[in-house]
Amino acid sequence: MTDKRLVLALAGGVGGGKLARGLIAVLPPEQLAIAVNTADDFVHLGLHISPDIDSVLYALADRNDLERGWGLAGETWNFMAAVEHLGGPTWFKLGDRDLATHVLRAEALAAGSTLSDATGLLARRLGIAHAIVPMSDDPVHSVVDTDEGALDFQDYFVRRQCKPKFHGVKFQGAASAKPSAGFREALNRAHAIVITPSNPFVSIDPILSLPGISDTLRQSQRPVVAVSPIVGGVIEASSTQPPASSPDASIRSCERKMRWSWSIAAKSIPASRTASIPAPMASWMKRLIRRAIFGSMTVVGSKSRTSAAIRTSNADVSKRRTVRVPVTPATRFDQ
Repeated sequence: MTDKRLVLALAGGVGGGKLARGLIAVLPPEQLAIAVNTADDFVHLGLHISPDIDSVLYALADRNDLERGWGLAGETWNFMAAVEHLGGPTWFKLGDRDLATHVLRAEALAAGSTLSDATGLLARRLGIAHAIVPMSDDPVHSVVDTDEGALDFQDYFVRRQCKPKFHGVKFQGAASAKPSAGFREALNRAHAIVITPSNPFVSIDPILSLPGISDTLRQSQRPVVAVSPIVGGVIEASSTQPPASSPDASIRSCERKMRWSWSIAAKSIPASRTASIPAPMASWMKRLIRRAIFGSMTVVGSKSRTSAAIRTSNADVSKRRTVRVPVTPATRFDQ
């Protein structure tokens, strides 16, 4: 049975975290659940790293680094310097403060906790009241097909900085993985689903690849709102993108090298842009969700960067109609 008070957001990392901050500004904890991609998870230096979950956690705790676009603000790097001095791998940066998150998660998992349990523990300790749930407690791994063979996603994206030619990506384990209990419960209860502007190909698609998820959304009569970082076929850059000379720039530019087609309830979902400022984002999303009360809802193609075309339908409405929600410079969104 759906709960008219509950909204479920499907999120990846940076883009998902930004929109989630807007949602928590207008929806109390009992009215919002956020399911996060875990196909980027991997083990590094003996620690379980959950990049997308951590990005969402840090964003909602207002501790994320807006300038760098990932990790914690005010980070230091003594641990990485020590690892380098000892000849260890340094291609994946773990900040001194960020390290505490991974150590506590690894400790919880080693003690028999599920990833859902560990995520809930970290959220509470960060002061987050809203439900943050992994898409699955079962392992799912993004493996990129390249001209150099199959590469684990973090190996391709971070260590190799997307230099091998990209041919596609597979989600190992997705076919047999089960949605986490928290995700399944929220999906069953939700009155509306919001797909956040995370990378559609490697952050949203893994969630949709879990058994039954994509079909549930396609067949649902509930509003499904998709906000994508693709505008008129162009991948929009984040407002926090570092200068081109920054080492992070080559990593952040990987998304521009990827071209994808992505659909959930429409053939294509170009998108409005999203803002990194929670208040305008919250106001814009609040109007957007209110527009969805007539029934199933999708973002449809529009090359305009000043409006988002919203198509709604309902059994009581004899014909489909398009509603345009203005996006002013104050409420415009970045990925």
